[in-house]
Amino acid sequence: MSREPDFAAWVRPARHRAAADAVLVWSPLALLAVALAWRLGGVAAGAAALLLGAAGVALAVRRAAHQLGREWLVRRLNAREPSLEDSAGLLFDKSELGPLERLQAARIAARIAALDPAGLAEDWSRRRIAAAWLAGAAALAVAVLWPAPEPTPPPLTRASPGEGGAPGDPRLSGLRVRIVPPAYTRLPPRYGESLDVRAPQGSRIEWTLAFTPQAKSAALQLVGGRAVPLAPGKEGMAGALRLDVPSLYHVTAQGRRVTPAPHRLEPIADEPPQVQVIEPASGLVLIKPGQRRWRVVFEASDDYAVDPLARLTLTTAIGEGENVSFTERTRTVAGTGDPRRRRFTVDLDLAAFDLQPGSDLVAQLTIADTRAPGPQVVRGPGVILRWPAPLSPSADGLEMMAKQTMPAYFRSQRQVIIDTEALIRRRGRLSADDFLVASDTIGVDQRLLRLRYGQFVGMEAEEAPRPPLPIAEKDEAAEEEHHQGDGHDHGEEEAQSPVFGGLGNMLAEFGHTHDESEAATLLDPGTRALLKSALDAMWEAELHLRSGEPEKALPFENRALDYIKKIQQASRIYLPRIGTIQPPIDMARRMTGKRAGIVGGGAVLTPFALPDAVPATAWRALAEPGAIDLAGLEGWVRANSGRIRDALSVLAAIDALRSQPGSSAARERLRGQLWAVLTRPPAQVRRRADGGELGRRYTQGLER
Repeated sequence: MSREPDFAAWVRPARHRAAADAVLVWSPLALLAVALAWRLGGVAAGAAALLLGAAGVALAVRRAAHQLGREWLVRRLNAREPSLEDSAGLLFDKSELGPLERLQAARIAARIAALDPAGLAEDWSRRRIAAAWLAGAAALAVAVLWPAPEPTPPPLTRASPGEGGAPGDPRLSGLRVRIVPPAYTRLPPRYGESLDVRAPQGSRIEWTLAFTPQAKSAALQLVGGRAVPLAPGKEGMAGALRLDVPSLYHVTAQGRRVTPAPHRLEPIADEPPQVQVIEPASGLVLIKPGQRRWRVVFEASDDYAVDPLARLTLTTAIGEGENVSFTERTRTVAGTGDPRRRRFTVDLDLAAFDLQPGSDLVAQLTIADTRAPGPQVVRGPGVILRWPAPLSPSADGLEMMAKQTMPAYFRSQRQVIIDTEALIRRRGRLSADDFLVASDTIGVDQRLLRLRYGQFVGMEAEEAPRPPLPIAEKDEAAEEEHHQGDGHDHGEEEAQSPVFGGLGNMLAEFGHTHDESEAATLLDPGTRALLKSALDAMWEAELHLRSGEPEKALPFENRALDYIKKIQQASRIYLPRIGTIQPPIDMARRMTGKRAGIVGGGAVLTPFALPDAVPATAWRALAEPGAIDLAGLEGWVRANSGRIRDALSVLAAIDALRSQPGSSAARERLRGQLWAVLTRPPAQVRRRADGGELGRRYTQGLER
């Protein structure tokens, strides 16, 4: 019979144990090689080392497994089982056996069948494995924690000649400026090419300056601020500063300036993140019949990175008119994609919001960037999912005349406010004409709402006279009219029947009276005053909206809403009917003529402060020789640096004039900088063109 399958079955468990033992012994060395290559050569070198290490471990495993052959198996069986009588080789010998050898092989085969092949495997090399992993872990920790070698800095850049000085004074001969951006920007350090620095706000600026001859002391003198001392180093004088605010500085050596003009330190402010809605395409979406889910996709972008987690605010508005109940809930949403441009996808289950006809679901995303410290938080635009309210049924026989009092979309003052705020946020994305049309549309809605509330105080409806009532309505009204003797004062007109050809009560039939309607007479004076105040605010809001000024209309809209809420919350308003209460008369002072304590102080006039008074005064003073308050002007420039396009240029001109008070060129340079700072006057009406030579001749002919 064939003995080869028996050999493979007996060797397989031992070979598996040897392969696993080799992996545990040699893998720490491969991992150590990968860590060293990555630490010294980067990701590419680490990947190459990983491939080579895996190949080396595979060779070690193969060698350990192939060492276990027939000779090893025979020695292992004879040494492990004495009952085999050192004859295990007869079972795995491929040559022909003699009669006695076949008899002995049969006896050994019966005994060896009771043995387990797994028991022949070598024991684990516990000491070698433990030593290999301990040594590998220690070496790996050293490789990872060992500080990376600093890249070799570039040589010093040759500096331009400085100001003239006495022979032997230090002059700037070389410079190197290193810029280390904040960690949250993920920008690598870089080297500047000049002493003018423009870098992200919060960066660390490191200077290395060389002087010829070597200076005993040097510093960076900030204009209008402190001095940053420079310490001696291997290549020259070194110092560092954190860049937070825009500044100007001079390089000084031994107390004297060595640069001809101040240099700029200009921080780049971290812009707040931006949010836009990708899906749906419109800010207002109507719910579809049978719709169960609603997908909203936001995209957030930032100049450095957007926080991967954002807060989604979901607001439900249920109700009609001013009686609207709001429910707000929030959840956390994770973004995907590039850190500078992440997408936030939300799938909302509409069954969880208990929506009903006439309700809205508003979704808004609040994101933040990764600025440290103090991330900037921005709330993006809202998306509205609306379930329209059912249309009111039309009157019988008047299908062509019946209409809603107000469109469902503009059914409350609060909705007008929401639309105005949304329009203000979209100003930058709309053209001037589209913006004016949108503002005028909201103004029309404000007018309709004003007329709706104005009917309760007898206000003009701003509509054409009403047509006569149909016959059906006249008959119905006749059934409800009163008759003589029912206890009511009907007047003479009610007692008279209409006469053919007579005018009759035309005012009652075709027109309406002011401040005498049934609804108006039911309001108490306090409620009427509040409602009139609300109507006045609506009128002002409508005026600004129709003029394309929604920002000015928003305060009046909020004021009108406040008055309306007060009317809803007050059940009754009582006005006391009492006379004027005069203060008691002091009989001791009567007829004495003393006026002390009874005459109020005169009105105090508050001086009117112009925002540009300081630069305007300095600009006029610079036109003539004389002293200028440069310290006050510099303080004003620093306080208003946000509204000045290039504040550092103005500060440089101030510093130049401070250094050379008698220089007319410095005065003119500062005067030119201040002219750009002053607020431009409003546009004036331009004179109409005279039509050129032909137009002037025509005008002269008319004058003759």
